[in-house]
Amino acid sequence: MPVATMAGYHNGRLHTSKNAIPESSRISGDTAGYAVCISDARFRRRRHLLSPSGPSASAFYLLLLSLNVKNIFLQQSPKDLHLCIDVYDEFGIGGGASGVSGGLLHPYSPKVKPLWGAVECWQESLRLLSIAEAAVASKEYNLGSQEIAQISNGFIVRRRGILRPAVSLKNMNTLNDNAQNCLASCRIESIDGDTAQNLVPNLSLPFNSAFYMPGAVNVHPQRYLEALYLACEILLEDKSPSGFEGKELHFHKECVNNLLELAEEYDAMIICLGARSAFLPELSGRLPLRTCRGIIAHLQLPDNIREEYPEHGPSILSDAWLAVQGPRDLHIGSTWEWKSRNYSRDVPTEEASKALEELLPKASATYASIQNWKFSGATAGLRAMPPLTSHGSLPLLGCIDDLVGENHACKFWLFTGLGSRGLLYHGWLGKLTAQAVLSCNEGTIPPELTSWRSTIK
Repeated sequence: MPVATMAGYHNGRLHTSKNAIPESSRISGDTAGYAVCISDARFRRRRHLLSPSGPSASAFYLLLLSLNVKNIFLQQSPKDLHLCIDVYDEFGIGGGASGVSGGLLHPYSPKVKPLWGAVECWQESLRLLSIAEAAVASKEYNLGSQEIAQISNGFIVRRRGILRPAVSLKNMNTLNDNAQNCLASCRIESIDGDTAQNLVPNLSLPFNSAFYMPGAVNVHPQRYLEALYLACEILLEDKSPSGFEGKELHFHKECVNNLLELAEEYDAMIICLGARSAFLPELSGRLPLRTCRGIIAHLQLPDNIREEYPEHGPSILSDAWLAVQGPRDLHIGSTWEWKSRNYSRDVPTEEASKALEELLPKASATYASIQNWKFSGATAGLRAMPPLTSHGSLPLLGCIDDLVGENHACKFWLFTGLGSRGLLYHGWLGKLTAQAVLSCNEGTIPPELTSWRSTIK
């Protein structure tokens, strides 16, 4: 399928060349989890509110239909560029599947092979986690804000590593071979049963072997997303000459029913709605995505049981994963309900009971003490699973003017299909998408991420 011509506006002129926006006015940034629209000040209804300097000024307007994208846009935008970011998400910050993910973050496949783009994705993910933590730390002095208090009440990143037990002789040999090619920035250590038991007592290791990733982390996704948004607000507070004057960020807790209803107000739109991208009328039935609903069970240790999970114990990856929230608080997951269209986070009692019946035996096969824990609730999310390629299951990126319709000044871009690896992919691939949109050059996106369009008839 031919790539649609990309265009951008700068200083009132329409540019259609490969380098549509002059170098001095380009922005690069993280663009994951939302839809972004960009428009010239002359054509936007709210121009008089957003661009007081008038249509002669450089202006870029971004619309996000969900929320992981804005921090680097703000950080790297030129001083003389008026930048306005509108975020639309009907469920609020982290209100969709991203906010309820398991949070186990590492750059490896189940066979501990480095994933496609592992080095770049891992590096950018850790950088964004540091930004999120720093934002909360800088605001903790002012706990009068309810939002800050909620983010501060618990961890954003739990740095205790992740442990993967060997579950069969073949599995052990495969993991051992692949672990030799691990990333220097996220090592994999082959450890024996005694060493593993020191990390997590009562761990079941039928082959007396496990693989430990000490640098892997457990992220609380809701707090992380809220902290990223806070980081953007902090950037906008800097009104110094070297700061971010002329930059704006707006959040709209509203539903967007179709893309064209907003097209006239923006230069470009980036659709990053996860599984909900496939429900938009312009894209329904046209994206090679499979939907899959996953349920996570929350467990707590009853007050009368003293045997807590080790304070410094790692989370566990096996047939069911255990994401440690604290010594008396665990999450286990996840179920896989293919072809579901239910993106509600709420889990009815009967559905939660069935999920627990499926997950608990898998978790107890590795950590038998989980039988002592009490079910305290469940959450769910609808994943957008991309097709399998020779490079693995990779997200879907690229310009989709040809799918939406090319007779619009607004340019449409897609960022979806992150599946169960959104925490790993969102930073680096978001940056690539932002660079493509704001330079009007899809060539900045690796072809592995745009090849999905060749499958569309």
